[in-house]
Amino acid sequence: MIFLTGATGKIGRETAKQLIEKGASLRALVRDEARAVDLRAAGVELVVGDIADASIVSQGLDGADRVFLLLPNGEQQEANEKQFTDLAVSAGVKHLVKMSSMESVAEAETPIPRAHWAAEEYIRASGLDWTMVKPNFFMQNLLASAGSIKAQRKFFLPMGDGTTGMADARDIGAVCAEVLTGEGHAGQSYEITGPEVLSFFDVADRFSQVLGEKVEYVPLPMEQFREKMTGILVPWHLNAVCELFREISEIGLDHTTDTFKKLMGRDPISLKQFIEDNLALYK
Repeated sequence: MIFLTGATGKIGRETAKQLIEKGASLRALVRDEARAVDLRAAGVELVVGDIADASIVSQGLDGADRVFLLLPNGEQQEANEKQFTDLAVSAGVKHLVKMSSMESVAEAETPIPRAHWAAEEYIRASGLDWTMVKPNFFMQNLLASAGSIKAQRKFFLPMGDGTTGMADARDIGAVCAEVLTGEGHAGQSYEITGPEVLSFFDVADRFSQVLGEKVEYVPLPMEQFREKMTGILVPWHLNAVCELFREISEIGLDHTTDTFKKLMGRDPISLKQFIEDNLALYK
């Protein structure tokens, strides 16, 4: 039995989908049962409740030998991941797979990577077999810009000249499903990127190529982004996202990894392919 958290989000849903295709026995913790109707229909056992509720988590862990820990970024994320780890140890779980990020390193200075790193260290010290899956940036984040690309042929983000090794959620889900069902992954930290290092000006060029019309990336001043997102994100999350995006704009990523190809035996999905696969949203 595999117990999943985060199964209704971008990566979690894709992971669940690919595990279902593998015929895995799945249980998922969800807060909103209505968002998981498709999972139930596919045979996934649902546990409804909050990740902070130890009794609910223990119910989900009962009889599970492998678990997938993916929580939304938030002020209580580190505490909830540490509690989950303790409960997994008590439940006799054999292998814990955590969704982290490439930015999460010992010297991380921004809140989200720091929380991920602290949880990683806690898991490594727990005695559990563990695997960290660490992508950089999701191509699916660009779906939030579909409206402005469709209407104005522009998208607005506070990334400056920053670069990423963005990967498709389908590829990240494929890695998670492989790690959760395969062997030989214990004690590994897998950094997952797409095939290219891209600035957001490069992203605009890829959109222009696929759409056949000029698409422009407009670097948004951070304060304008903060004002735009005020009321949409809670203050802690907004501050943390702004700090993370500032880090991307100032430091970025200067390399890709071949980890995905080594694990999956194929090249990762390109941004061009992602745009083509989602063309109806952008045209």
